[in-house]
Amino acid sequence: MEIKKENRKWLDDMNLSHPIVIAGPCSAETEEQVLKTAHELKNTDTNVFRAGIWKPRTRPGGFEGVGEIGLPWLQKVKEETGMLITTEVGNANHVELALKHDVDILWIGARTTVNPFVVQEIADALKGVDKPVLVKNPVNPDLALWLGAVERFKTAGITQLGVIHRGFSTYNSLHYRNKPKWHIAIQLKKEFPDLPLILDPSHICGRRDTLLDVSQTGLDLNYDGFMIETHIDPDNAWSDAKQQVTPAQLNQITKDLKIREVSSTKEDFQRKLNMHRKELDLIDSNIVDILGDRMGIAEQIGRLKKQENVAILQSGRWSDILMKMIEYGEEKGLRKEFVEEIFRTIHVESINIQHKVK
Repeated sequence: MEIKKENRKWLDDMNLSHPIVIAGPCSAETEEQVLKTAHELKNTDTNVFRAGIWKPRTRPGGFEGVGEIGLPWLQKVKEETGMLITTEVGNANHVELALKHDVDILWIGARTTVNPFVVQEIADALKGVDKPVLVKNPVNPDLALWLGAVERFKTAGITQLGVIHRGFSTYNSLHYRNKPKWHIAIQLKKEFPDLPLILDPSHICGRRDTLLDVSQTGLDLNYDGFMIETHIDPDNAWSDAKQQVTPAQLNQITKDLKIREVSSTKEDFQRKLNMHRKELDLIDSNIVDILGDRMGIAEQIGRLKKQENVAILQSGRWSDILMKMIEYGEEKGLRKEFVEEIFRTIHVESINIQHKVK
């Protein structure tokens, strides 16, 4: 499905300058907390005020949001500061209540995007309304689910669309709360090149000290803006305390970010860029050749194992290889997570090839 360039027009119509900054607390806790945070954000680069009214939690018993009583607080934010307001909606009832309280932008959370039935319910509830809708990536790294959610809203007649990249859940991430897996967002951008792409570094990082670095990566990749959780007293927040910043800290982050040019017409730049790209093309071709050779050897090993009735998976050998490659990669300046992801993928394909041997 084609997403046309007019899908970016709503950003201009709402006077949302580049990069867009959506900020506010993870959760609306009290009216005082919401309004105080908003008034402090008014003096920053924030375009849109965010606050979670309904908070889907992984396990019951945690704070699940104040619910409908928080919506008038957001209305007061708009009245008193002039900022646009946005909140997450997780079902048709949320949509009805948010529209009733004149919420400007709705976003779809990661736990909702993963469920096509609920996405369709929300899309149906928005037919004929055409409010801006931002779709977060699903919890798991499934590009098809993300694309499908966007397509459901498009089919329902929603033209003011955007997406939020908040990273993907994983069981063994040390550096990130949710691994960014930038390639998935880049692939979505290839499918929908004119769809606004917003970065949520708060949920990717899970802690405030790395927000700047991840946000800069987003700008370097030509993202359209950020959604950053901001609270007047982050350490005492009722949810996600470690990843929230104060309005003053947010202001410093946005000042420290470097906005890159999309390209340069300087002759020397273009010459050097083309030279490096040609080098990369040659190396990429060599990588594919080497992978082809490696999988050919894996096939021979699979055939040998089958002849001798030996199990395909050799866990001890695999663990030794992975540790050795991570160590070697670190000597070459490569991140552990990067090397591990590459070799896990190679290992899975090797097993698949050995399994298919006749």
